[in-house]
Amino acid sequence: MTLKSPQQNPDAGPPLAPPFQAERRETDARAGPMTHWVTGQGTPLLVLHSINAAASAAEIRPIVEHARTDRRVWAPDLPGFGFSSRRERDYTIRLYVDAVHDALDAIEAEHGAQPVDAIALSLSAEFLARAAAERPQRLRSLTLITPTGFSRGAERMRGEPGASREVPGIHRTVSGRPWSRGLFNLLVSRPSIRFFLRKTWGSADIDNTLADYCHASAHQPGARHAPFAFLSARLFSRDIRNVYESLRLPVLLAHGTRGDFRDFSQAAWTHSRPNWRVQAFDTGAMLHFEQPEAFMRLWRDFIDQPPSAQGLARKD
Repeated sequence: MTLKSPQQNPDAGPPLAPPFQAERRETDARAGPMTHWVTGQGTPLLVLHSINAAASAAEIRPIVEHARTDRRVWAPDLPGFGFSSRRERDYTIRLYVDAVHDALDAIEAEHGAQPVDAIALSLSAEFLARAAAERPQRLRSLTLITPTGFSRGAERMRGEPGASREVPGIHRTVSGRPWSRGLFNLLVSRPSIRFFLRKTWGSADIDNTLADYCHASAHQPGARHAPFAFLSARLFSRDIRNVYESLRLPVLLAHGTRGDFRDFSQAAWTHSRPNWRVQAFDTGAMLHFEQPEAFMRLWRDFIDQPPSAQGLARKD
């Protein structure tokens, strides 16, 4: 895949560096041109970053760096972010679920057909869960970090299959206008990025390397197209409660207790599901940055037990 030169866009920053040390792979399938960062040796592990105005694979760097000691880690830049295609197109729930399937196809091409452990951050948990519901034989376990769909009101998320929660008119209002680029640049200025990261962390002690990478990534050509779909709520599923409840494979839900993304009041239904485990951390939403060793210990304990022994010892 050939990326445009930053000089073609007056608002673009310097060329983007890789999010971490890894081999860069390219696919062009259902979701279009997509970059995958691949590192480590061993059983494959798929790790998905979140969706926001400045998202990229850099958001899951601590997981990659810990897991690659004994896992073959696949960490894609999802469509519209990082090194993947950022062209102007219709960014939808279906596109991101297809991106998960594309990543699983790439893993299968190298490792053969086998169920894959997968980790997803925030909104991408919805896409991973839907992909698992569609083709459950492809996934061995799901780990959802601060997933959407568990806050107050989530019990009503039982709409038509695949329907989104888009707010009518918002996407049209913020995209395709003469002032759209300026609006986006305000959202992804250094002060704005640090402001939103502090709300995510629930403290001022954010990861400065991530903040710098978010700023660089959000100033690449075409960076505004996917975030505008996110801001309009087009990428949030109206039926996500049904999707989550349909899962039969082992699921670990890990979340923080600080910051703006600490409401998991609608996770209580998982207590009666033997395949679900919920763990709270005394952190913000990016718990894998604040407590990487503790999170990875939890994750390894979770995947090392057979599903029948996941037990349901609650630790939250």
